Amino acid sequence: MTYRAPIRDLMFTLTEVAGIDDVTATGAFPDHDAELMGAVLEAAGQFSEGVLAPLNKIGDQKGSLYANGAVTAAPGFADAYRQFAEGGWTGLTASVEAGGQALPKALELAAYETVHSANMAFGLCPMLSLAAIEALEAHGTEEQKTVYLPKLVSGEWTGAMVLTEPHAGSDLGALTATATPNGDGTYALNGQKIFITWGDHDATDNIVHMVLARLPDAPPGPKGISLFLASKFHVRDDGSLGDRNAFRPVGVEHKLGIHASPTCVMSYEGATATLVGEPNQGLSHMFVMMNAARLAVGVEGVGIAEMAYQHALAYALDRKQGRSVWTGQANAPIIDHPDVRRTLSVMKAKVAAARAICLATGVAADLAKHAATEEDRRRWKGREDLFTPIAKAWSTDVGCEVASLGVQIHGGMGFIEETGAAQYYRDARIAPIYEGTNGIQAMDLVGRKLSMDGGQAARDLIAEFKATLPALGRVYSGKPVERFANAVDAVQDATLWILDRKSAADGAADVLAAADGYLKLLGDVTGGWMLARGAMAAKARLDAGGGDTVWLEGKIALYEVYAANVLGHASSRLAMIGQGGALLERMSAEVLVG
Repeated sequence: MTYRAPIRDLMFTLTEVAGIDDVTATGAFPDHDAELMGAVLEAAGQFSEGVLAPLNKIGDQKGSLYANGAVTAAPGFADAYRQFAEGGWTGLTASVEAGGQALPKALELAAYETVHSANMAFGLCPMLSLAAIEALEAHGTEEQKTVYLPKLVSGEWTGAMVLTEPHAGSDLGALTATATPNGDGTYALNGQKIFITWGDHDATDNIVHMVLARLPDAPPGPKGISLFLASKFHVRDDGSLGDRNAFRPVGVEHKLGIHASPTCVMSYEGATATLVGEPNQGLSHMFVMMNAARLAVGVEGVGIAEMAYQHALAYALDRKQGRSVWTGQANAPIIDHPDVRRTLSVMKAKVAAARAICLATGVAADLAKHAATEEDRRRWKGREDLFTPIAKAWSTDVGCEVASLGVQIHGGMGFIEETGAAQYYRDARIAPIYEGTNGIQAMDLVGRKLSMDGGQAARDLIAEFKATLPALGRVYSGKPVERFANAVDAVQDATLWILDRKSAADGAADVLAAADGYLKLLGDVTGGWMLARGAMAAKARLDAGGGDTVWLEGKIALYEVYAANVLGHASSRLAMIGQGGALLERMSAEVLVG
């Protein structure tokens, strides 16, 4: 089927749900307005539909190629990337000084959703460049900014995030790659890194690696990690490229999905590098990249879910089997079977909720920098920090769930590669794993983000949930309102319980055992709140007599579907949170093996 970029849904979510108008009102983005936003999204959608989507299947079938110490991108990908760069898509939020367009983060996320829907393997390449740009803008030296930022922003060069080692995955404190001073202000990098996404390719002339390594006198563990920049080719004083640097790919991984994204094993053999930021502060500097990438991966989850939903919907409209319970038609499209229609409705509702969470996180990130007062900036920073692990984990879980349901809608044909549904399922599965597994996101939420301000960010969010109830009651009556109210009570009880157990001497195991359930519960309720906001905005438009009536009424129905199928399970989520660490302690290795 053909991908169709959901421009109208993206615009509605940005303006009516995520609150991008608040960002515009700060005056920090003088070129941004509704007209420009629409133009950017239309152009992004056209590029994704016309250039990227047609390459998705061939990229899956052919993949990238490793031979003789170099990686060749999948057929058509290098040319598509050059078109992408020429379109200015890597510079949407970068500073004007570096050649960027200085537009809001949420708009960039919305544009990139279309990229990830059309071709997730392709989208990973510029996504990592965006993360490198953020890290250099925050921590790079003036020389690094002058030499590398314009090329990354223009897309002439790409970036790569280089963290993982064979023995050091999520535990970065165990990494052993070294950086030895050369005596001229540069360092010699040595070591092997794995899982380096787009670590080598032929789509650009140069690749900028952001590498974690240890200085000779570094303390052990996470406190002894520094961040370095290593360019695939040395850059001369005039900006031209010189000799090849001393690092290379030694292979690419053979993966379940995203076959066109080269996942490289990289060997650094005395590669010349420069220090980024302060010595032994590399982990905190890298977290600038990682947080940007985590939110972007959440958008990947939304994108792949949207594509899987569109694919399943098209199949359900076309596939004929059985009699319609509504029209009596024999040999009716399977969308007229209630369970198929229910499944599609839940898929659509979850995609819309995940989209809103991610775009609202982008809005919070912009307001954390540009809100009028220090107090407001601090409050929005708390919201950004609280939402980031939810955006990453909850949205990528939605990606997997919706892609799986898409296979189910196809029935046996979904299990056949020919239909394409299986690719979305395979591609989606990586997103809950990389950039910090979703279990790590849950631990980050309860371990750091929830208590950074004594739980104030969560309390403020819950207060906003409750403040929505009176207005929600003017749109719905009965169960749709009751389910949201009960879900809010559940998330409030869970939040207070976790904060209480965190303060207890024996509470650590209980808190960590509850982490996954708490993130899912908070994501469920936040998603419901987002859809409720959308429904109320749709009702206001209908009351004013404007807009597409069927489409707006669909927004109102979508919240009801979500309330019945997701919010109705909040009490069971709460029960999971209360199981505690003692039960899991009893499930020892001996018990599990036996």
